[in-house]
Parts: sequence; C-alpha cells; structure tokens
Amino acid sequence: MITRTIRVILASTAMVTAMAVGTDSASAATAYRTSAYAPRRAKQRTRHPYRRQFVKDTFGKRALLGVGASAGLAQARNSPHEWGRGGTGLAKRTGSAFGQHATKKSIQYTVSSLRHEELGYQPSRKRGFGPRLEHALASTVVTHKTTTGRPTIAGGRISGAVGSGFISRAWQPARLHTVSSGLATGGMSLGADAGKNVITEFWPEIRHPRSHARQASARTARRRR
Repeated sequence: MITRTIRVILASTAMVTAMAVGTDSASAATAYRTSAYAPRRAKQRTRHPYRRQFVKDTFGKRALLGVGASAGLAQARNSPHEWGRGGTGLAKRTGSAFGQHATKKSIQYTVSSLRHEELGYQPSRKRGFGPRLEHALASTVVTHKTTTGRPTIAGGRISGAVGSGFISRAWQPARLHTVSSGLATGGMSLGADAGKNVITEFWPEIRHPRSHARQASARTARRRR
C-alpha cells in the first residue's frame, strides 16, 4: 500500500514538475519588461521566476508546515478512518498531504506559466474591511496576466486544486475513489487558499493592531478638517 502510494505520488508529481521547471522563465521576464504594465511592478515581478517560486512554494518551510498541519488535523479527526491512528496512520496522512500538495503546485505552476498568470497574492490597494475582504476572496479565482496586467481567471490555481483532488484519490481508500470525493477535496483546497488570502491581506493589522489603529484615527482626523 505505502509503496504503491509513493510510486503514484512520484510519478504524477515528476511528470508535471518536469513541465513546470522546464518553462522558459526568461521569456516570461521579457514579456514583463515589454508590456504596458507599470514599470515598477514589472521590475518587481522579474525577480521571481516561476522555477524559483515553484521550489519555494512546494518545498519551503511554510509549505511543509502547512503539510504537517493538514496531516495533524486529519490525524485528530481520524480521516480517513481506514488508515487508523498511531504512527502508521500519521505516516500515511503525512505522505498523502504532501503528495496532494506537490501535485497541486506542479499543475498550478505548469498552467500558470503557459497562461502567463501572475504568481502569488497581491494585497488590495483599497481601504475598508469590506472591499479588502472582497478582493482577498476574489483573488482565489481571479488573477492578472503578466503580459498585459488585465484580470483573468486563475486557471493555474483552479486546475491545481481540482486536479490534485482527483489524482489524490489514487492512494486514498477505495470508498473515496469517486468523482464527488475528488471535487470535494478540490473545493476544500480552494477554500484553504481563500483563507490564506484573507489572512495575508489583514496580517499587518493582526500583527500591529495599535499602529494601524493610530493611522486610522489620523486619517479620520484629516478628513474632518
């Protein structure tokens, strides 16, 4: 069971990863520089090639912490129950969480590079809780073209979530080898991305609440003058 699971993970991930890391990041960088996009933003983006960002988002500390948290939550819920508890169950859940994560990123970065989609989350420039929350949630399924700066469907993120949801059925217990289970897993993955966007958007206020409270008071005072 474990050997078969490892083989499926490695095969699916390696196949798509080879496409992702092989993407010509230099051509994408050239597109940034020659586009009508703002020069400041174009220059900033060329510092983050697809390949470097892929490795960071797949094998970086934050990514591995996320995998551990996901496995720990599944272990606490004993999900799926066929894997049982204890060390064996935790090992299977950790391997499953990493396999799904690596598959998701491989598909996401392959599609994003082919479609010239912007990487990562871009904080809102709006003010107010409502508009910023709306931006964070919408950014889960909408991104921008690196060539033109225009909004576009986040094909990489969506296909990565849905694709990894279905591929991960290969090493799940037999009762989970269903379309509905794959769609549910993909939906939960997109939901987790939305939650991360919201936290990222409001993290400055969460981290330094007093500083932002003073800034808000100062802005209110200026408006009254």
